[in-house]
Amino acid sequence: MTLSEKRDTGVLGLDLNGSRHRAALQIFLVIVIAHWAEHLVQAAQIWVFGWSRPEARGVLGMPFPWLVESEWLHYGYALIMLVGFWLLRGGFVGRSRSWWTAALLIQVWHHLEHLLLLVQSLTGIHLGGQPVPTSIVQLIVPRVELHLFYNAVVFVPMVVAMYLHRRPLADELARMRCSCRPPAVAR
Repeated sequence: MTLSEKRDTGVLGLDLNGSRHRAALQIFLVIVIAHWAEHLVQAAQIWVFGWSRPEARGVLGMPFPWLVESEWLHYGYALIMLVGFWLLRGGFVGRSRSWWTAALLIQVWHHLEHLLLLVQSLTGIHLGGQPVPTSIVQLIVPRVELHLFYNAVVFVPMVVAMYLHRRPLADELARMRCSCRPPAVAR
């Protein structure tokens, strides 16, 4: 196994930034879109259907209300996103890598906010004397709106990165090692 093959072989020996990059990105995108759907349904429940915020629990929160109230669930998702961005970053080059890195850095902050919420939930000591766990930015922006914003500012650079990754410039194409590499164009 060459040095580059060893570097590309990631978790459990999977080549996430080589032969399995495209499949891993597709799975990651499905997870992100499913999470987006939860937040959009919750927003529709509030602003379209006029439900109160405690009633608006998204799709999964309707049959499983404890899910929405679980900081572990929210933290777990933030952690999965952070790990996904980190693990899949090696497959990106050039412009797409810059955009993917931007999404990763924003997700680092989002993860830290959820870690703060989880710690407050576990300790019972809430930021700013609030009655419930509260993130830093949540002190000025309500939670539903804040999480719609966070998901958007992570999702947009992620989508731009994926778009540019599938449409590389010539120099980027020459450096791509992953399964997303478009086939050579016949001349």
